[in-house]
Amino acid sequence: MRFYNFFVLLFFIPAVEAASEPSAYGAGDLESSHPYGLTREEKVLLETKKQLQHVEIKTKTQDSKVESLRERIDGLQSVIEGLAQKNHQLQIQLQELSKKIKNDEFSVDEYQKRLEALATQNSIDISTLKNRIDDLNTTLTEHYVSEEELAKVVDEINVFKKLVAKELKDLAKGGKNTLSKLSKAEILKRAERAYAKKHYTKAIEYYKYLFTHNYKPARSSFRLGEIYYYRKDYATALAYYKESAKRYSKASWMPTLMLHTALSMKYTGDKKNAKLFFKALIKKYPSSKAAKIAKKYI
Repeated sequence: MRFYNFFVLLFFIPAVEAASEPSAYGAGDLESSHPYGLTREEKVLLETKKQLQHVEIKTKTQDSKVESLRERIDGLQSVIEGLAQKNHQLQIQLQELSKKIKNDEFSVDEYQKRLEALATQNSIDISTLKNRIDDLNTTLTEHYVSEEELAKVVDEINVFKKLVAKELKDLAKGGKNTLSKLSKAEILKRAERAYAKKHYTKAIEYYKYLFTHNYKPARSSFRLGEIYYYRKDYATALAYYKESAKRYSKASWMPTLMLHTALSMKYTGDKKNAKLFFKALIKKYPSSKAAKIAKKYI
């Protein structure tokens, strides 16, 4: 009996050892596409290797996104520098205009017209910058960018906004002296007459004065939006439409405002939001003429 037990052990033990030993035909090979027969330590190594590969892929993707954002920021920097240069040119032009006024080379009306033209151009530049900033903000919400880079861009934008605000404030002083002698109700009448006759330059002067003095701001901003819409300055028009709706969302002109807002978005390439505005107009004012026009764009 003892001999039988010894015989069993003699053959059983080597068989067990052979089963636990890695095979010479692939078991325990970490480089295999489907490794098998791994020890506990080898399994840990394999899992760590997979995690490192995943991290490497994510790192490369993140680096690509960061590089793309840096390129966008560089583009915005170029825009800011260009606008700053235009601002400097504007200051030079204002100085030249002041000298000409002192020499009585042209009338006050001509001076106001030139100021209006300069202010309009400045508004367009601001709208362009705003659109670029909105695009950058959308991208920043989707991807990562360092706080240092973002802070730098924000600081440069804030500095430029202060410069532009100062210039616009100085430009607005040109027509205040004359209008301040009239009642606001009289100025509104003149504004409406100028608007009806499509004398838009004069109408802009009146409506901006009323808006800055908070007299009928919803109507004034709506009229300004309409003027810029008809002048095909859709970015500026959108800014005034938004202001008007914020001031008085139940105004009688809301169907027209929503229609022209949607069309302005469409003409500036924002087709997605334009479609949403068309649908909202049709739902809220289904029997209006503006809704009938909106249906053509759905």
